[in-house]
Amino acid sequence: MIFSNNLKEIKKEFFKKNNIYFLVLIFIIFTIDRISKLKIIGSFSDDIYYLNDFINLDLIWNIGIGFGLLSTDSSLLYNLVSIIVATVLIYLIYILIMSDNLDKFIFSIIIGGALGNFYDRLIYKAVPDFIDIHYNSFHWFTFNMADIFITLGIMAFILRSFFIKN
Repeated sequence: MIFSNNLKEIKKEFFKKNNIYFLVLIFIIFTIDRISKLKIIGSFSDDIYYLNDFINLDLIWNIGIGFGLLSTDSSLLYNLVSIIVATVLIYLIYILIMSDNLDKFIFSIIIGGALGNFYDRLIYKAVPDFIDIHYNSFHWFTFNMADIFITLGIMAFILRSFFIKN
């Protein structure tokens, strides 16, 4: 009974007018990520595209989580990680619904990127990473647009916690 009432409260909050704006933002971020990945996947060969002295485009299929962590050929571990990612996404959506507008904006950015990578995990069984930033022989981890949005959202969340006290 308590769970049922709580679910009704969440549903009521979810469909409030101001939440629609944040759902649209999530959709826009997801779409930007999808378009960038489809463009790379559709036109990429085994070559590396050198954009300038610091940025290359190099398609890498990441079967792990961020920065290739937990990469494995084990389908059991892959599926377990995917379930954990789905659970975290659901929890972030709950937090978004119950937050104030600034936090809704921040969590929308994170969720939009995370949904992009989660979609790839489900469809491709790996996440296409393709942005390679480097200086001489030092290369940062290869990443994608979703990773940029997730990182920006986390940075905004950390900065908000320094300047706005609850």
